[in-house]
Amino acid sequence: MEKVDVVILTYKPEQKFLDLMEKLAHQTVPVNKIIIMNTEQKYFDRLTYGTLFSKQYKNVQIRHLSKREFDHGRTRNSGVRCSEAPVFVMMTQDAVPADEFLIEALLRSLEQENAAVAYGRQLAPESCTEAEKFTRNFNYPPEKAVKTKNDIEKLGIKTYFCSNVCAAYKRDVFDALGGFIKHTIFNEDMIYAANAVQAGYAVVYQPEAKVYHAHDLSCGEQFHRNFDLGVSQADHPEIFASVSSESEGVRLVKMTIAHLKKKKMWMQIPGVIIKSGFKYAGYRLGRQYKSLPRKLVVKCSAKANREYWNR
Repeated sequence: MEKVDVVILTYKPEQKFLDLMEKLAHQTVPVNKIIIMNTEQKYFDRLTYGTLFSKQYKNVQIRHLSKREFDHGRTRNSGVRCSEAPVFVMMTQDAVPADEFLIEALLRSLEQENAAVAYGRQLAPESCTEAEKFTRNFNYPPEKAVKTKNDIEKLGIKTYFCSNVCAAYKRDVFDALGGFIKHTIFNEDMIYAANAVQAGYAVVYQPEAKVYHAHDLSCGEQFHRNFDLGVSQADHPEIFASVSSESEGVRLVKMTIAHLKKKKMWMQIPGVIIKSGFKYAGYRLGRQYKSLPRKLVVKCSAKANREYWNR
């Protein structure tokens, strides 16, 4: 197996981050170096103060930055530049490996000659709602997939789907493609995957690489998230104009409702319908953000992304 580094983005990390670090320390393929790109040092220090974090994890390199400096693409690129490994894995602070085979499974997926990136399966913890569990299984099924340009007609936007909540990248391909887009509000992982596919590479989905990661977002939080999703798609018509994501969203809603009916979880159905309305409203407004007043645009954006509009 090749040497591999892991790049983790953190902001106000909590216990899940410490769980992630513990799991990474016991992988079947040892991690060479863990590069932590942390936003706002005080929050990181608050979590690790009085612990043996620095002594326990000797292979960790931490870079602190301010919230104003953070950007989804540029910050990740900075983390990658700290690595000299031929393969690196991108992760977020709340993605906890399900077992010791995560890194091994991701590296195995990149052995395919034309693979540029391989992303893992996200499992919903037991504490999540049934609707969130179904959504995770819809987006991250148990079957492996290798997606190329030949799949665009059949899969549409799903061809470009890729999540760097947990994803491994070939460094030489990453450099050749110019890395992540340097300034974006959201979706840097899908934008990279789309560029890779258009350049003739494959995006591999590896369900054997498993992490626990899910969010039971409120209606408002979902609105803001989907608004920023719409903004990212509006800013990149060269990628998203020719592939619609709305039909896939409608299919998810219908299948989720059917699943809840089958489970006789009738009380969850109204919540799914209402939240879907917030998702769609946010997405549609985001797609049209250039015609909206700037103050409204900033208010519609997620709080974590509002610094984006000051640059």
